[in-house]
Amino acid sequence: MTREEVLKDIRSKFEGEILDFCDKSPHRVYMEIRPEAIVPMASHLFLDLGARFNIASGMDMMDRIEILYHHTLEDLNLMISLRVRLDRDNPEIDSMGAKLEAYNWIEREIAEILGVRFRGHPDMRHLLLADNWPDGVYPLRQDYEEWDPSAIRDRGV
Repeated sequence: MTREEVLKDIRSKFEGEILDFCDKSPHRVYMEIRPEAIVPMASHLFLDLGARFNIASGMDMMDRIEILYHHTLEDLNLMISLRVRLDRDNPEIDSMGAKLEAYNWIEREIAEILGVRFRGHPDMRHLLLADNWPDGVYPLRQDYEEWDPSAIRDRGV
């Protein structure tokens, strides 16, 4: 498939799920999608179109939590990023890790550091933070306050 055919395929299959479409450059496309569309859309990219899952990145935007799922179609030198916006007070989304192993660890990381709940994730054990890290304390939230007075955190979390 060509770049144009891939984008036409995605837009036609998920027309009602795409909230915003930004064709940034010949090598970069951003699609803001409804959170409930992440599993079918990412699965389509990964399984049907042969895209490689690169990574997901999460951000606290103060009024919402955003996750960008970055996928690359190597043959086309095209990165497609799926953006979801989640309620900051209840950031919850279906797990891709429940369907495809490639998404497993990054969902665990985003859950720990931003507090996103991934519904159906098969293994939400701590990945980065200590086992005694308190529930409800997310170090990459903008309103994070140090909870351990003896901690020296000058080199990250």
